[in-house]
Amino acid sequence: MNTTPNASPVPQKTWRTLLVGTPLGWVITLALAALGVYLFMAHTGHVLAALPYLLLLACPLMHLFMHGGHGHRHGGRE
Repeated sequence: MNTTPNASPVPQKTWRTLLVGTPLGWVITLALAALGVYLFMAHTGHVLAALPYLLLLACPLMHLFMHGGHGHRHGGRE
């Protein structure tokens, strides 16, 4: 008889899982979209001038925020 525990992991509650699909998540998404449209419509020159810097800033931000969900356990045994 196999006595191993259930293999399905318990989902962890993170800020992503708490916001996705909730009314607060929709409000934040729509507010950010409206802000982006306003900035592009009213300040097109400023947005286009800042675009190269925003692309450079995207690289370290992606490493900070996107690599956190891999489940790496640095220094620990598997």
